Amino acid sequence: MTDKLSIQDTDPTALAGISRLGVRQRGRLALEQPDWLAEEVPVALVYNGISHVVMMASPKELEQFALGFSLSEGIISSPGEIYGMDVVAACNGMEVHIELSSRRFMGLKEHRRAMAGRTGCGVCGVEQLEEIGKPIAPLPFTQTWPLDRLDRALAQLKSVQPIGRLTGCTHAAAWITPAGELTLGCEDVGRHVALDKLLGYRARQGTVPGAVLVSSRASYEMVQKSAMCGVEILFAVSAATALAVAVAERCGLTLVGFSKPGRATVYTHPGRLVDSKS
Repeated sequence: MTDKLSIQDTDPTALAGISRLGVRQRGRLALEQPDWLAEEVPVALVYNGISHVVMMASPKELEQFALGFSLSEGIISSPGEIYGMDVVAACNGMEVHIELSSRRFMGLKEHRRAMAGRTGCGVCGVEQLEEIGKPIAPLPFTQTWPLDRLDRALAQLKSVQPIGRLTGCTHAAAWITPAGELTLGCEDVGRHVALDKLLGYRARQGTVPGAVLVSSRASYEMVQKSAMCGVEILFAVSAATALAVAVAERCGLTLVGFSKPGRATVYTHPGRLVDSKS
């Protein structure tokens, strides 16, 4: 999770996941000066000694990523089903060793898939097409969110992307309250990983009314992950895919795309969106 800070106050050497490199070319002029790149490393999630998935991710907040992934993929239903977690350096990457309860580990072995994901790719390695689209219980209708507070939330999104503001290379996922305040925020080179990190933090800190705001498009998997973790409202800065809309409609999630200052496109279940002045 990243606290709000100004770019002037950002010390790149203090931020995990970035490194210094090289030369900038402007027209015919080559300028030798420091530049910054976002780190991208393979991260293996190892459950009870068995490697389950390898994802490309920023090498930070990996315990939160592992918890969020475990919840959003239905491997566990609550944080208490993880008995221990350890992040270790491995050959050319990182490993997160997770100790599951016996019941959950047996379930994982029955439905195990080994997938080597590209950046934010969550379908790579699925063995059967039928595995795409997990059955999700319809979400309850427990809250409303004032759509006129969206501009306030959008204005805060960059504050949780210190690496992104230096490199232009990360996605963000944030938790925004009905007052339009951003209370949690994560960034990663992978949009799905950023969302999993946020969901992991949210599971640890407890649920409060609000919605998820992501800096990317909304894929079907981001809708599915959100719904699996009980998120009722998902705002995306960019577009939503047709499959994302279909999944959101089916599971009862309010999906909003093209979330920009002064405008947005509501795709599904608009009843949760209200006007704070009415």
